[in-house]
Amino acid sequence: MLSRNVLALYYLERKFSVSEIAKRLRCSEQKVNYWLRKHNIPKRSISDALYQKWNPDGDPFVVRQPKTVSEAVLYGLGVGLYWGEGTKASKGSIRLGNSDPALIRKFIEFLVRFYGIDRLRLRFGLQIFGDMDEEKSVHYWTRSLKVSRKQFHPSIMVTPHRGVGNYRKKSEHGVLTLYFNNTKLRDILCNAINEMAM
Repeated sequence: MLSRNVLALYYLERKFSVSEIAKRLRCSEQKVNYWLRKHNIPKRSISDALYQKWNPDGDPFVVRQPKTVSEAVLYGLGVGLYWGEGTKASKGSIRLGNSDPALIRKFIEFLVRFYGIDRLRLRFGLQIFGDMDEEKSVHYWTRSLKVSRKQFHPSIMVTPHRGVGNYRKKSEHGVLTLYFNNTKLRDILCNAINEMAM
């Protein structure tokens, strides 16, 4: 028999997986699952289990509400930027793309100020045209955002250039996409958009 206290300690408090508990207690996974059901301890969903695996120390963010008028303005701007420029279709990450470094910097400020994210966990993708210098574009963005080259995806998306036109003025250094991989925070931002839309 596996006691409720032991299972609650490992499964609920320490967040061990069923397989980890089975190894620790030297029994089968079937036995652990049986006693979880017997003690009415609800199982985590697969998505919850995966989230836990990739975030063993808990959420990599802390929700903080705006306390001043200037913070409220930044909060509204951040949610608005994600509403207008973000990719909501991605279920597992926050994505926002633009060619304006000031806009990207403001969105990063929003994520850091209200969600306490670690800037080092941000990832970046870059799309440039075929007649642009890849390293020059990457250097421009790393300098503008004060981020590391290591935070960029290894492959840069290169689009064949469109001939003569004014695209160069609009995206002289390409279009940068910011990524923060976290399902919960993505859902929080989508809920904030829904509240503003009402």
